[in-house]
Amino acid sequence: MPEAERQTGAAGPDGGVVFRAAGLTKIYETGEVKVRALDGVDIELFASELAVLLGPSGSGKSTLLNIVGGLDHATSGKVWFRGQELTAMNDRALTRYRRANVGFVFQFYNLIPSLTARENVALVTDIADDPMTPDEALGMVGLSARLDHFPAELSGGEQQRVAIARAIAKRPGVLLCDEPTGALDSKTGVQVLEALDRINRELGTTVAVITHNVAIRAMAHRVIRFQDGRIASVEVNASRIRPDQIEW
Repeated sequence: MPEAERQTGAAGPDGGVVFRAAGLTKIYETGEVKVRALDGVDIELFASELAVLLGPSGSGKSTLLNIVGGLDHATSGKVWFRGQELTAMNDRALTRYRRANVGFVFQFYNLIPSLTARENVALVTDIADDPMTPDEALGMVGLSARLDHFPAELSGGEQQRVAIARAIAKRPGVLLCDEPTGALDSKTGVQVLEALDRINRELGTTVAVITHNVAIRAMAHRVIRFQDGRIASVEVNASRIRPDQIEW
């Protein structure tokens, strides 16, 4: 591939460790049945990197993101965010942590149908300490012309980009994305990936993307593969491609 078609920063930005997990285990119990969703995971995520998490359903990817994002508790092991031990926090402290530091993007957009794109984003900017304006956040994801449209008037890709704008409007240091293109076709999926890539490059936001689409791995700084609740491998991309070069 010609050099002009590649992105730089292959080994990931030199910004220090954002998340570190040691011996992280999560066990779900239903009656006498125990499911070990995470089984002693050690992992680091770095400042300003774009990491892609791959693996089959049930391999532990979403469980990991829920724990580092402060949505769930580990059964054992420890997780730190910039030196703060998340696994020592109670629910109230985790709520404060999420509000200040983490944005979430899921496969389903969770927009309020009766609110415009601008109003959906304002739900976050009205309670954040140092937010972007809704117009600025929607401009970051290429929706400046759709500010006053309701979700029903937007395509799936546009709705997902509104959800991304809502997630980044509070300027989080970390953006955690669980199958953000899972419900989209290739064209609209690429638009969503372009928005995530821009946020990573221009804002320096650490972005972690869970996906079943292995082609997306080519745009990442690092690719982390999960299997049976463990990390099977970690790969650093020697070169990265742009989202519009991904072959679905």
